[in-house]
Amino acid sequence: MEKDFSKPMNFIDEIVAEEIASGKYRPEEIQTRYPPEPNGYMHIGHAKAIYINFSISGKYGGKCNLRFDDTNPAKEEEEFVDGIIHDINWLGYKQDAVFFGSDYFDKTYELAIKLIKKGAAYVDDLDKDQMREYRGTLTTPGKNSPYRDRSVEENLDLFERMKNGEFPNGAKTLRAKIDMASPNLNMRDPAIYRILHMRHHHQGDKWCIYPMYDFAHPIQDALEGVTHSLCSKEYEAHRPLYDWVVEQCEFEHKPRQIEFARLNITNTVMSKRYLRALVEGGLVSGWDDPRMPTLAGLRRRGYTPSSIQDFLKRTGVAKADSVADAQLLEHCIREELNEDAMRAIAVTEPVKVVVTNWEDGKVEDVEMENHPAKPELGTRTLHFGKELYIEKADFMMDPPKKFFRMFPGGEVRLKGAYIVKCQGADVDENGNVTCIYVTYDPTSKSGMEGANRKVKGTLHWLSKEDAKQAKIRLYDYMLKDEEEVEEEAEDEEYVSDHTAAAKAYTDRFNKDSLIEINDALVEPFLAECEVGERFQFMRTGYFIKDSDSTNELPVFNRIVGLKDSYKPKA
Repeated sequence: MEKDFSKPMNFIDEIVAEEIASGKYRPEEIQTRYPPEPNGYMHIGHAKAIYINFSISGKYGGKCNLRFDDTNPAKEEEEFVDGIIHDINWLGYKQDAVFFGSDYFDKTYELAIKLIKKGAAYVDDLDKDQMREYRGTLTTPGKNSPYRDRSVEENLDLFERMKNGEFPNGAKTLRAKIDMASPNLNMRDPAIYRILHMRHHHQGDKWCIYPMYDFAHPIQDALEGVTHSLCSKEYEAHRPLYDWVVEQCEFEHKPRQIEFARLNITNTVMSKRYLRALVEGGLVSGWDDPRMPTLAGLRRRGYTPSSIQDFLKRTGVAKADSVADAQLLEHCIREELNEDAMRAIAVTEPVKVVVTNWEDGKVEDVEMENHPAKPELGTRTLHFGKELYIEKADFMMDPPKKFFRMFPGGEVRLKGAYIVKCQGADVDENGNVTCIYVTYDPTSKSGMEGANRKVKGTLHWLSKEDAKQAKIRLYDYMLKDEEEVEEEAEDEEYVSDHTAAAKAYTDRFNKDSLIEINDALVEPFLAECEVGERFQFMRTGYFIKDSDSTNELPVFNRIVGLKDSYKPKA
């Protein structure tokens, strides 16, 4: 059966389709790559790049490789390599091959020598600050380094000595010889190799010089046969350098770089550097803290791969920058869970209720539906007895008008059970309600023949016999306001002072983004269910059982609330 390529998914797909139509490539020759740096866990912004690269190649039956950009050993760890592979596969994508940029270091070194022999690269003694001074500005041209005209022989000798470890960090740099007057600052003799005496997570101590990203990346793309190098828009100004490297290295295969707008989301931190600062600064519990926009955090929060993919499809792929509403992501998971999640009862802030006209010691079965729209999911049994618990917020001694929950003299239905009438309540010296007293109507049980009397309020509840203690975590946005945080372009140098990086955001960090309730009550089966199971807690929201759960104390994270104010576009 032939594939249907008639409907382009986005502007990138249109470009690829045109090249296939022109005969430049056969569909199965389309090859992309996802090239993360293993210096942290991936966040939802990276998920967009994953989605684009895998969906473009997948549409045409091509390939998408995973290639770790591990050219900077100062930041990279094996832990992040494993985490990235796990996250990609969890999202539902399967890489055709796994490569490491460092696997190409021998070939990259050979090509650097080739550029030196062509007179297209030279060893420079300027330090970082001097190099910046010589570089010029957007309005003034740069000036040539005094070391720019070294002979080929001297450059070859110095570069080999760099490789052999004769010079300290920063003493010398290999630079491309392009044009110090170029209007594009990236073309003003950019550094392509630097000295860094540091053990590499994948190569060990073999190297003490490392290629810069802008030199290594196009080489790796060309060697692997990548047809379309898809990257975010901050690399648009780097494209001339990408093409220059491919040309100067004289590759027959020439990949094409195409840029797309990054994903920005309201109330969400989208900077890996800042996320790392949050982790190392102790403001969050780790990379998988459910407040984090990392895929590990979203997974622990309760988001599913399908809900994230739905969100990415709805936000679309474009050239122009835009900001997605965080509520759209919530809408996607809420829609899915509304269809799939089993209903359950949790009382987050319990207050005791005594049914005064209920017989002591008597317990009665109450059948609860597992999903109101899916009778095939069956029912479960709860027990109604003399002592019950309801939500503290469901009772008021002196309620306002249109308060249809419990108050003295008022009637409500207890979900699946009886209509009860409140007689009064005990209040302590601080005004806190300690016990509520009600009577029940024995003719009003749900499902009982003739039990058709109507009341306006229905409350969820748990009996003393059923209630199991649980911890509930309520999460809010990590940032207080609606501003998006734009990620800075990744520097080649490692920023070790994460405290300084975090300080800029301290005022915007929402310290109330996590509220823990330690004395919640849940149904018995919730205490025994598996970690990772998701439920709708009636009238409260959607929750997932967390990995911190123990046999004695189950822990549940709120995924999203029940209320959905987001209005999706038609």
